[in-house]
Order: sequence, then C-alpha cells, then structure tokens
Amino acid sequence: MMEREQTERRGKIWLAGAGPGDASLLTVKTRQLLDAADVVVYDALISAEILSQIPREKKLINVGKRSGNHPVPQPEINEILVEEAKKGKKVLRLKGGDPFVFGRGGEEIERLLQEGIPFEVVPGVTSACAVPAYAGIPITHRDYTSSFHVITGHARKGETADIPYKELVKINGTLVFLMGMTALPSICKGLLEAGMAADMPAAVLERGTTAKQRRVVSTLAGLPEAAKKACVRTPAVIIVGKVCALEKEFHWAEDRPLGGRQILLTRPKQNISKLAGNLRKLGAQVIELPSIETRPIEPNPVLNGALERFGKRAKEEWLVFTSPIGVQVLFEQLKEMKKDMRDLIGIPMKNGVEIKIAAIGKSTAAELENHSLSADLIPDVYCAAQLGRELAKAAAADSAVTIVRAAKGSKELIPPLEKVGIMVEDIPLYVTEYQIHEELHEKLAGMFADREIDAVTFTSASTVQGFVKAVHGVEFENITAVCIGEQTAREAEKYGMDIVVSERASMDSMTEKIVELFAAV
Repeated sequence: MMEREQTERRGKIWLAGAGPGDASLLTVKTRQLLDAADVVVYDALISAEILSQIPREKKLINVGKRSGNHPVPQPEINEILVEEAKKGKKVLRLKGGDPFVFGRGGEEIERLLQEGIPFEVVPGVTSACAVPAYAGIPITHRDYTSSFHVITGHARKGETADIPYKELVKINGTLVFLMGMTALPSICKGLLEAGMAADMPAAVLERGTTAKQRRVVSTLAGLPEAAKKACVRTPAVIIVGKVCALEKEFHWAEDRPLGGRQILLTRPKQNISKLAGNLRKLGAQVIELPSIETRPIEPNPVLNGALERFGKRAKEEWLVFTSPIGVQVLFEQLKEMKKDMRDLIGIPMKNGVEIKIAAIGKSTAAELENHSLSADLIPDVYCAAQLGRELAKAAAADSAVTIVRAAKGSKELIPPLEKVGIMVEDIPLYVTEYQIHEELHEKLAGMFADREIDAVTFTSASTVQGFVKAVHGVEFENITAVCIGEQTAREAEKYGMDIVVSERASMDSMTEKIVELFAAV
C-alpha cells in the first residue's frame, strides 16, 4: 500500500513515439495517452496535426531539438521529466519516430531509474521505414535486397560520425541514414571510396509522411548536388540502395486526390468532424483546430422559465435547434434539472398542444434522432435566415416558437418570424470561448507564413471569429477560406480572406468543393 501511494505521489512517465508526422500513424496507445496525460513534453518534429489533437487543458512543454540547434539540452529535458513526475503528474514524453531509434530514450530512462520513477515505453513508427514507404521505396524486396540498416548521420558536437563504410558496402543491403543531411556529401563520398558503385540509386526524402513531403532521387555520386539544387531541408532521410529505383512505379502518396494538401479545419471542440475523415481518406493532411469551445450556461434561469411556459402559450408550439451542440446541451440540462421529455413534450401534447420541431440542417436533425426525435422542418438551405423564412411559412399564425441555441446566435433567424406575428423566445443554452495552446499558435503562425496550409474550412460565423482570435497575427488575406454558407462567408470576408462557398451546407459538399479546388492543380 505504501509503495503504491509513493508511486502515485511521484507520478509516471510514458516515453512514446509519435511517428514521423502523419497523425494517422500514431499508435492506439499513444493516441489514448494524449487524452490521459497531465503533461506532454514534446519534440520539434511533432507535427501541427498531432499537436492539434492534444486537449487544451493539458500542460505542453516544448523541448524541441533540431540538428545543430538545441533549445533545451538533453540533461535539462531529463530534469523536466523528473520534476513533473515528482509533482505526481502523468507525463507523456512524446518523441518523433520511435523513442529508441536515435531518440535518446535510453538516456532519459537512465535518469528516471536514478530517481525511482516508474515508466513505460510505447514504440512508435520509425521514419526509417515509414518515410521510404510513403515515397514508394520498399526498404526490402526479394529481387533487390534482403536486409536494411539504419545509421545515424549525426555526430556529437565537434566530432565526425564514425560510420563503417567498408562494412556497409559489403553487406549489400538498403542503407537508411537518419539525421544526416549536413553530412550528406561526406556520407556519399565515404560509400564511394569504400567501393560502392557511383550509379547506385539513392534518394533524399524530405518531411516524409506529411503533406509537404518531397523526394529527390539520383545516383550515389549525383545525390549531393541534386539535393543542393532542390534546396532540401531537414528533417530528411537518406536512402541508398537498388530499391530507390522502384519509386518511379511504386509512388502513391501524391497520387491521391488531395495528396500533398494540408487543410486546417475549424470546429467546436465537441464536434467529431466528418469532414476531417472525408479529407484524410482523399490523402490530405488535416489539422483539426478547436477554435471555439462551448460551455453550458449554468445555472440557466432563462431556460428554466422557458420550459415552464413551453406548451402553455399556443395550440402549436415549435422547438427550434440551430446546431447539434444545442441538442446535446439541452438534453444535458434536462438531465441536470431532473426532467425528461414527458415534461417538455409529453404533457403539452396530452393537453391538445401540437408540438413541432425544426432543425437547421441534417447534422442537427441526426443529433435529434439520437434522442428519438424527428424534425418536422429542415430548410432547403442550411442557414439561419432560410430557417426563419421557412418556419414563418410553415408555422400557424398564432403559434409560439422557442429557439434554443448559443448566447450569440445569428440575428437573421428571428425577423421573418416576428414579421408574421409569431411569438418567439430566444433561449441561450451555451456560450462560446476562443483559445488554443500558445505552442500550437506559434507553429501555425509559422506554417501560414510559409504558405504551408492550403485552405481553412469554416462551418459557422462563430468558427471564423474563433479562428481569428486564436491565430492572431496571421495575415488573413493569404488564406483560402472554404465556407459552408453565405453568412459564414460574409464573416470571413471581413478579414480579407479569399472566399469559396460550398454548393450545399453539408460536409460532403465542402469535401467536393475542396477536391474541386485542389485535386486537379
């Protein structure tokens, strides 16, 4: 018992590999740890796509290291892990690739052992295998080679890499050099001097598995000049071997409809994005930015009063929902208030009141169906103004309408109803908040500056507002904004964004518009 209490007091460390960049290559266990950990200590190579999936309430510590630039020295990283664990925290040490493939995971474990801090190791997909695979290069092939060998091209500061070139040439396998870009000329020279053929196929693979991956394929003798001409940057993997020639036939990543495209999705935190799944299936790298977070209004006396009046004001009562979140929050509030649907709908119906429900779109209607309710009205165009117009036509002249939605809902919904004399109550259920990790903000700001994000999607005016507040300092004029409707487009236009509007207000239509924009380019 005492030992267990001491362990809980000291916390625990998980050393986990995040893979080479594509978030879909995260292992199931590492993905679970992103949610379970209190603290995430991460490296520079962790992609924005992965960072965007870390809940906002987690503490992030960037110990990013790049070859030749060590913002946080390794001994200090070790002490950060110890310090956080001693606070009783669950700490996820998130490393690019695999923790033990030149990731210095062993050094961190040695320090944890000195302090008696418990740990686990979660292997990751190493760039040594994944990056060539995404470039169409199998590191083994029975017709070419039966072995591969992973070598670090990075030496300690002030030293040269001790690479056994003669032995590597004799092995006749695929050679994979990690962290070797600065040493590329000397690596190629060493292999040539050790007897490897000058025309041996070789490649440099930059930023593999991400939307911005590039491959430069040449011969061993010509690779340094080819890489220099292409201005290859780190991170990059060097591959030497006959299998490099297969990329001409085996390439696939960029052949997908949205291969090579990076799309940023803005969405409420509570929404599971169908759009993200659609785009990933088509090959895009997707950053899901929860630019707005909804918080229920608690206590909510306005809602309490409205529920007391509901079903008592007219012979036809409408309950109107403008988002799936509104449906979710209302039912959560009913549960907190110890009420059920008999209080809201059942009793009025027994008294001869006709209860009808309107939903702004199919997603909202689908959320209602999860609670065994069917919408009587869904407008042809999924926007507040059209919902108001169609509801004004469908509702009886002496009916009453109760709208449950965000505190700052669209002003376009109510005027059409008031114009025909319909009684309206507009009930605020939740408020929206705007915030992201500062670390993610910095990364995104750099990506926008480098024009690495092809488009940003917006599904409501509030997501535009949330995005603008979350990524302050970005030049919005350079952003292609794919909007779900005209109202959302008008909000994005205020900031000078390049506007594209989907044909219909649905995730499938937004997907079609993005494919139309980028697939043939």
